[in-house]
Amino acid sequence: MKRLWTRLSACGALVAAAAALVSVLAAAGPALAQSKTLKMQSTWPASLTLQDNFRFFAERVDKLTGGTLKIEVHAAGQIVPPFEVLDATSKKVIDGAHAIAYYWVGKNKAATLFSSTPAGIVGMDHMDFLGWIYEGGGLDLWWELYQKELKLNVVVFPILPASPQALGWFKKPIQSVEDFKGLKCRQTGIVAEIYKRMGMNTVNMPGGEIVPSAERGVIDCAEWVGGIEDLRLGLPQVWKYHYTPGMHESSSVGELMINKEVWDGLTPQQREAIRSATTETYVRWWVKWQKQNADAIEEMQTKHGTQILRTPPEILTEFFKAWDAIAKEEMAVNPFFKKVYESQKAYAAKVVPAKRFMFPPYSFAANYYFPQPSR
Repeated sequence: MKRLWTRLSACGALVAAAAALVSVLAAAGPALAQSKTLKMQSTWPASLTLQDNFRFFAERVDKLTGGTLKIEVHAAGQIVPPFEVLDATSKKVIDGAHAIAYYWVGKNKAATLFSSTPAGIVGMDHMDFLGWIYEGGGLDLWWELYQKELKLNVVVFPILPASPQALGWFKKPIQSVEDFKGLKCRQTGIVAEIYKRMGMNTVNMPGGEIVPSAERGVIDCAEWVGGIEDLRLGLPQVWKYHYTPGMHESSSVGELMINKEVWDGLTPQQREAIRSATTETYVRWWVKWQKQNADAIEEMQTKHGTQILRTPPEILTEFFKAWDAIAKEEMAVNPFFKKVYESQKAYAAKVVPAKRFMFPPYSFAANYYFPQPSR
């Protein structure tokens, strides 16, 4: 009898364990059913560190969701042409994209304001701009641009602080705005319009055409990014004069966009994971990128003989003036541009002066510990 009771007890334990397993599987069922993979594409070649930002984001989403949401990371042109990712995302040809808003100024010039370009939007840096996005109503305006102004079916988040960027590369020294005038230089978007007003002859071309064009004498100068990206592109091998900083992308910020129907179909946890992953990527990639840039600058100087020079302040001031004039003209004809720009200026009017008051000048401690050699 005792042996029979032991066997019955064992059977009971197995039944209980099986019931518990069924309960666990039932609870996990919805999560398992909602596991999915999103197909996304960037506007960057696979070799760029900008694409590393995209890959890091995908890794974080995978880990934060326990593998229930995965991102397929595609480089420029692998599914659609680079500058078609916005429309492709809206039409759900792809589930999302990794780009920068100033590419879409042809649709509405207000797009440049959501890339924090040009001129850092009245003095804001990367973190000030991120503050405006999340604490000053910027994200709502960004979604309004795409969904209401452009009638596109997308949501968007800041993810890529790819700056500050250099003024560019020149075949001769630049000491004033007069030296700037008449040069044929590779520039793009609204920045090309600004430099045109300053007297430069601008030429629009993809990054891959810069070096061959310079070697053939088609252009006298070019702007790309600076640091590691310029080194990888081969610019130190064709020009020796490299000027920094530039104000055209002093705090530029790229975007992660997702088709709105796809976004609405994610679980609340998956959506929160994407929000968290974009913010983490913003910070983690940027600090790594600055170290890569420092290494690249050293290599440019020691291996290629690059002369890294400070941009004459006169050029930067004239850039501000030209941009202010363009912004004023655009506000007169584009109500949404005016709405966004005034929101940014109001936020900056609070945080920029306060930050200047609270933060010591970066150069103060830098000059003490790393004094610059006299020229």
